[in-house]
Amino acid sequence: MTTVTYTVPAISCGHCTHTIETEVGELAGVQSVKANADTKKVEITFDAPASEQSIKALLAEINYPAEGLITL
Repeated sequence: MTTVTYTVPAISCGHCTHTIETEVGELAGVQSVKANADTKKVEITFDAPASEQSIKALLAEINYPAEGLITL
């Protein structure tokens, strides 16, 4: 299982977080999605068949492109 955190500057409200959590959460392999409007970050935990590439592509498709990967 992999967990990634992305900076997503387009997040501005609860509707944004709900959209991201719903859409990304439906991607096969995604276990959890936590979006935060205050920090403009999205934490995603996933296994195959999901990948960083497919997650970033979906975020861009729904108009919330990821600008950076945060490493801990």
